[in-house]
Amino acid sequence: MSAVLKKTIVLAAGGTGGHLFPAQALAHALLARGYAVALVTDRRGKAFEAPANAAFTVHRIRAEGISKPGLAAKLGGAVSLGLGTLDALALLRRLKPALVVGFGGYPSVPTVTAAGLLGIGILLHEQNALLGRANRLLAGRAKRIATSFAEISGVKESLRNRLSFTGNPVRPDVAAVRHSPYPPAEIDGKLTVLVTGGSQGATVFSDVMPAAIALLPESVRRRLRIEQQARPEDVARVEAAYRQIGFPAEVASFFSDMPARLARAHLAICRSGASTVAELMVAGRPAVLVPYPHAMDDHQSANAHAVEAAGGAWVMPQDAFCPKAVADRLEMLLSMPQKLNAAALKMREAGTPDAVERLADLVVAELPANGGSVRHTSPEPQEKAA
Repeated sequence: MSAVLKKTIVLAAGGTGGHLFPAQALAHALLARGYAVALVTDRRGKAFEAPANAAFTVHRIRAEGISKPGLAAKLGGAVSLGLGTLDALALLRRLKPALVVGFGGYPSVPTVTAAGLLGIGILLHEQNALLGRANRLLAGRAKRIATSFAEISGVKESLRNRLSFTGNPVRPDVAAVRHSPYPPAEIDGKLTVLVTGGSQGATVFSDVMPAAIALLPESVRRRLRIEQQARPEDVARVEAAYRQIGFPAEVASFFSDMPARLARAHLAICRSGASTVAELMVAGRPAVLVPYPHAMDDHQSANAHAVEAAGGAWVMPQDAFCPKAVADRLEMLLSMPQKLNAAALKMREAGTPDAVERLADLVVAELPANGGSVRHTSPEPQEKAA
């Protein structure tokens, strides 16, 4: 192809899916608008590989967090972030981006810091209802801060005029669930419950769910269908616990057809990570949310309470997530299905299916009128080390 002049936009994201997935979604949206895109992450991002036909490059720099216990670990993390900033300075000088978009996580810190030192415009995206530590550190440098929730805490009052609500981009196959009508919960009908603790499951759900079902009367159990994701090491014992009470639950360590399961679910029982709640809201599926108690700054509780305030979920802290409480909740919802139907509607109203386009609009609006352009020839996708 002949060379064309395109503005380059650099996306900086932590090495976990919660940061990388929205960055990847934005990358595709910006590419569709004719911009050149580069994604910068850390070595953990090895778990993320750009699709074979992707038109954006992936760069990896040195970065470690400074929140680990122990002085040596903190010093090591600080040194790594400093070296990562040097990596990022060299990379940005080479790429000459018009804008850098940070998605949080400590691996985003060196790249966003380097952008500030080079006078490159900065936009941040926050996935949680509580501004994360990395974004909190970088917020003063940003021109705009895109948020996934209409209300967000942890932001200095002096920076609130920089906030713009966009929502959190979700995977296209999950966004498509929004077009599947919520299966109405009925007073005498069955209830499909999807239990998931994220990509690796959650042991607390393996411990509690079979015991909760065991407490229910047989007439109530017959109206329940449980589809439960569990850790690989928990699958056999969870299946055995359900068999012992004669309950035909479906248990697996991984569901490859999660969007289809979400589409037919009347209720989800799950954690409240940013990606999970964004997907539930876009799909319009109510949930019992059990925040992971060890999440950084307890941000999952902030997410869960924001969704509960919108009317789409019920929050159960992990220390209150016991068999009797779960059994009581399920029995109540079976006897009052209108509560599920109402929560599904509220959840759907809270969703932002066009989040990635809103975010792309904000990014384009913040681009400088001139400058930041590079010669780009649509190279074969590649992975580079800074």
